[in-house]
Amino acid sequence: MTLSAGTRLGPYEIVAPIGAGGMGEVYRAKDTRLERTVAVKVLPQHLSSAPEVRQRFEREAKTISQFSHSHICALYDVGREGETEYLVMEFLEGETLSDRLAKGALPLEQTLRYGVEIADALDKAHRQGIVHRDLKPGNVMITKSGVKLLDFGLAKAMTPPEQKSGVTSLPTVMGSAGQNLTQEGTILGTFQYMAPEQLEGREADARTDIFAFGCLLYEMATGRKAFSGGTQASLISSIMKEDPPPISQVTPMSPPALDRVVRKSLAKDPEDRWQNAADLGSELKWIAEGGSQAGIPAPTIVASKRRAPWMSLAAALLAGVAGFAAALAFRRPPPAPITRTSIDIPAQMELDRWSSILLSPDGAALVFAATGGDGKRELFVRRMDGYAIQVLAGTENGSMPFWSPDSQSIGFFAERKLKRVPAGGGPVLTICDAQDGRGGTWNEEDLIVFAPAPFSGLSKVSASGGAPEILTKPEGLGGTHRLPWFLPGGKRLLYVSGGQTSDLRKVTSIMALDLASGKSTVVAKENSEGRFVRPGYLAFIRDGNLLLQAFDTSSLKVSGSPIPIAEGVAFEAFRWVGNFTFSNDRKLIYQSGNAARRSRLTWFDVDGRELGPVGEAASFFDFALSPDQKRVAAMVLGNQNLRPELRLYDLERGVGTRFTFGDQGANFPVWSPDSREVAFGDPGFGVRIKPADGGSEGRLVLKDPGNVWPLGWSPDGKRMLLRIQDAAGGGVDLFDLSLEGDARPRKLFATDPSELVNAALSPDGKWLLYVSNETGRQEIYVVPYPALGEKRQVSTAGGAKGRWLGDHSIVYVQPSDSKLFAVDFEAQGNALRMGAPRPVFNNRVPPRGYFDAARDGKRLLSAVPVEDGSSAQIRFVSDWTAELKKK
Repeated sequence: MTLSAGTRLGPYEIVAPIGAGGMGEVYRAKDTRLERTVAVKVLPQHLSSAPEVRQRFEREAKTISQFSHSHICALYDVGREGETEYLVMEFLEGETLSDRLAKGALPLEQTLRYGVEIADALDKAHRQGIVHRDLKPGNVMITKSGVKLLDFGLAKAMTPPEQKSGVTSLPTVMGSAGQNLTQEGTILGTFQYMAPEQLEGREADARTDIFAFGCLLYEMATGRKAFSGGTQASLISSIMKEDPPPISQVTPMSPPALDRVVRKSLAKDPEDRWQNAADLGSELKWIAEGGSQAGIPAPTIVASKRRAPWMSLAAALLAGVAGFAAALAFRRPPPAPITRTSIDIPAQMELDRWSSILLSPDGAALVFAATGGDGKRELFVRRMDGYAIQVLAGTENGSMPFWSPDSQSIGFFAERKLKRVPAGGGPVLTICDAQDGRGGTWNEEDLIVFAPAPFSGLSKVSASGGAPEILTKPEGLGGTHRLPWFLPGGKRLLYVSGGQTSDLRKVTSIMALDLASGKSTVVAKENSEGRFVRPGYLAFIRDGNLLLQAFDTSSLKVSGSPIPIAEGVAFEAFRWVGNFTFSNDRKLIYQSGNAARRSRLTWFDVDGRELGPVGEAASFFDFALSPDQKRVAAMVLGNQNLRPELRLYDLERGVGTRFTFGDQGANFPVWSPDSREVAFGDPGFGVRIKPADGGSEGRLVLKDPGNVWPLGWSPDGKRMLLRIQDAAGGGVDLFDLSLEGDARPRKLFATDPSELVNAALSPDGKWLLYVSNETGRQEIYVVPYPALGEKRQVSTAGGAKGRWLGDHSIVYVQPSDSKLFAVDFEAQGNALRMGAPRPVFNNRVPPRGYFDAARDGKRLLSAVPVEDGSSAQIRFVSDWTAELKKK
């Protein structure tokens, strides 16, 4: 690579190399005008020096830049800096199809989904008169929003006048640094996917791309190249004369109709192929809708030419019966077959365990909150008539989405606000404040009822914005009203009421609220949210089973026995959230299996290299190294109910032991300075300290039914740092608590630091690190402790997940690019002299942000996701009412 970091090409500043090949060099760059990351491709001298080639290229590039498609890598700009010609394109993160195929064939659903997306992109380009001519796995990028085609039309535009064969290559792959992006003229680079007319030097058209597309489909479905050869000559001969083995022969469970699609795509004569990508894409959609039996011909019975007279009579009678049956069929159509399948979610995407997946009322789209490979939680929409997953811009940190009744808008919570966004993407509107939302619902009169905080009642507000009005107030210790759900007509709604009695017994019920009278009625005493399902059922979760019970919306009473509809449904018992959804047109979608991603604790050295795993895989949510560096206290989530428990891991033996028991759960462990005790949040009760040897249940050092957990322990063992959310559900505050006597928590900040995210005491107990978004963006701060002095901002471009590296260094994640940085500081009394942030651990990103650092600053412990077949599945049932008929 020839350009160094910091080099400017017009307004674009080079950041790092991505790859290089015979047809150019690709760099990650920053657009200094728009503050966005882009990909810059620098063209080789032998192509950019010829004026006629340059003019042709610029003309073609202008054409391409004028159309936009969700599955085509966008071309932003074309420029020249001195003698350097360059392209500016959309920067994509993911893996190329060639990288994915190196692991083997794709599942049928992915093959069809990616095929439909590629066909759609080809159709768009072909209608604009643009032919790719270099379609191959290296020019297809798999991203979290679907596939993206790279270098659309540029291969044709870049062909030098003297080159007649059309053998060109100019891919734009966002791969690892040093990756060989192109190998012009090699068998694996281009010839493998060339149509016969290309190899003969004839003019390429849209059908040339369709041949290459057939090669891609074959390889995705089988994991094998459609054509192969030991030499270039034998490969060309194979393409010109041979047909690949049928897909059904290589993969017996594949639908026969896919064989026909690929065989027609790979016809030697362009006239015998699919004539346009739109028809090909429609055929793939039909196969996807028809399931594994698509395209199987009906059985044919060959009769004897000579028939007995009675056979003729029987045939006549049968014909009459058939005619009568046909008449009945026209009058009363047979029921459509029930479809049961799985919905694919990209492997690098993890669904938000606090939110439910939700179908739109019309059943046309699915919305969910998820964390992508970049560590950002956003809202995503998947249309049910397609495969693409669309991220909704402006929904960063969004959770608990809910639909408008017309299915056109989505409400959600983010950044302590209730917001709304068009379902197809667009500007985000802030409706009102909501400190830490716990669900919302929207009626036909554009009224939204929502729970603004964990321990609040319900409020209502206009969907267009305004001041909220309180509807309910919970009673009892730790009282909460949440997860509202409008009943038909929009005048009454269901919600969850939770709390504790005076003897600390948990009480949870599904309630109904009449908006006109303000009266609430108990519908069912279930430890789950409740939702209304047309035509008249109450849906809820019990013991991991999704149940329906007859429900009269007039009397607000249930009747009969609950009927199981699905088992093993993911359920977040701590917040009563069930991951299931019904649409008004009888669709059912639910999440089964382990709803939380399984990981394995893994050590990394200072250069970001893996040193080895610790213990078995589990669904880790948070963990802490003991001061003596011999054990780890980890917060682990259960399977279906996601109730947190604590486990202790012996780092020398790699063995994990259950530390907490029962149904209550346990949150966020903190070690005592001598590593003999562990403090943790005991939900609904307060903060508990328990001996690390498990010899007793320990003691409650702070009784609090609200949302409280420990964050740190002073070195002398006398004080504890606490994070407490007030009972009214307002902001989160930082307290410390004396462990001697009957002291009360002391609020550390005289003014509310807005939203405190996390905090930790330095090993020497003299400094307090905390993460807050008081400026509107999460940043890392440090102040003296326990006598708070001047605070200093540590991070410079956003900071999260702060940890200590020794006594005077802080390591944190920079949210914008999810990389690790550290800041060293020198104490001068209560003043600090701070260094500049420096990258650490080779910027190795802690998966999901969970990590802790060793005292010596030379190792980092992180939770690395594993693929062990236990991940959650999204199940789809086209007509759930058929399940009722079986009962």
